[in-house]
Amino acid sequence: MSTRIILVRHGQTEWNKVERFRGRFDVPLNPTGIDQAKKTAKNISERWHPSVIYTSPLSRAKETANFIAQSCQLTAQHHQGLIDIDYGKWQGLTPDEAEKTWPEAVKNWFEHPEKAEIPNGESLMDVRLRISETFNQICNQHFDNEIVLVSHTVINRLLIMNVLNIDNRFFWRLHQDPCAINILEQVSGTFNLVLMNDISHLE
Repeated sequence: MSTRIILVRHGQTEWNKVERFRGRFDVPLNPTGIDQAKKTAKNISERWHPSVIYTSPLSRAKETANFIAQSCQLTAQHHQGLIDIDYGKWQGLTPDEAEKTWPEAVKNWFEHPEKAEIPNGESLMDVRLRISETFNQICNQHFDNEIVLVSHTVINRLLIMNVLNIDNRFFWRLHQDPCAINILEQVSGTFNLVLMNDISHLE
């Protein structure tokens, strides 16, 4: 018996294109993101047979998850634990804009993410603890099933880092492109990373 997690990042938004701190701001998919989500949905429904789909409550993730759910004849369920990092006062700003007011904090975010303190926001450790609790809860509830989780780049990176037991200082060493698919499989009670940042279905 094994549990398989199909971990998906949402499709492209306008704020992805200009690299604004998105966080809890509810940015919808743009036309490219919708196309990516449809292709991702087709790929998942043809390769796997998930029994449940959980999504971040933010619309960019919900829209992506709804396309997947429709292809798999399921209903996507919102889970607050999958919501994006809280960027606090940086939310809506570009890195250059945030750097004008918080130069040291922004520098830390990109060079020493494990030390970064986002004003009025979450730290990576805060998010990592949250997603670990969410992941364990969902896996225990749906043991020996295929589960789709649709979330955000920060959430997905930290979840993969948890599985690999990687320190937060390596946060930027992992990539999560829009609508990337990652596969985590449970073997003898331990999750292994089988596939990471696969976007071949978008070509």
